[in-house]
Amino acid sequence: MATIKVTQTGSPIRREKDQRATLIGLGLNKMHRTRELEDTPAVRGMIQKVAHMVKIED
Repeated sequence: MATIKVTQTGSPIRREKDQRATLIGLGLNKMHRTRELEDTPAVRGMIQKVAHMVKIED
């Protein structure tokens, strides 16, 4: 499967609880942390929810 590289660029401070939980679900709970994730519809949906706090590279 294809993978996508996701890097957290925004802080979860003063964000909604569900956005914080989404970042933790993606494995991004600290600034500038990068993860390589499988490109699935579930992961894409999670990324879309916190798109203002992450940077995506294919």
